[in-house]
Amino acid sequence: MWTMDKFYAYMDRMKFIKRWQLMRSVREENIMEHSHSVAILTHALCVIENKVFGGSVDVNKAVFYALYHEVSEVMTGDLPTPVKYFNNSIHGEYEKLETLAVQKIAGTLPEEMREEIYPYLEADKTSREYRLTKAADRLSAYIKCLEELRSGNNEFVRAKKEIEESLVDLHIPAVDYFFERFIPAFDLTLDELEGL
Repeated sequence: MWTMDKFYAYMDRMKFIKRWQLMRSVREENIMEHSHSVAILTHALCVIENKVFGGSVDVNKAVFYALYHEVSEVMTGDLPTPVKYFNNSIHGEYEKLETLAVQKIAGTLPEEMREEIYPYLEADKTSREYRLTKAADRLSAYIKCLEELRSGNNEFVRAKKEIEESLVDLHIPAVDYFFERFIPAFDLTLDELEGL
């Protein structure tokens, strides 16, 4: 007799968790669509790292890290960045809460699947793959800022500036390459994209 496994029902609930809760947004964003964006951007950064700069990152591992990087928020919600990083004590306790949430959600997987999926839920934070995933996470936030600013929402002016500075401070050549080659197109309309 099988038991009811809840893991993918938890994953489906990602679409209900909103991001940017402290800011007025022209278009709301949830963690499911954000995770998809981060996965695409992580894939791009890994390909750039490997093909342009001669790296050897494991693309699949990085993309899976990206797909699952917000999984704890199904239980914790999206704690706004200013709150999460208000001080080291809050940040440390929140990291513990995230770990417990991931463990609880991972526990809803059938045992025969758990060893294949759990390593992507709890990323190796010392790995190059994780570093590129975190950079892609910031890139996704930056692109969200561009979208909001294009829509006339000046609420995102400061966030755009701070995120851009944080991306530059990473000193990751693949990020710099992406900025130079791809970011300018995000300011184009659909007609302008098709006209190029």
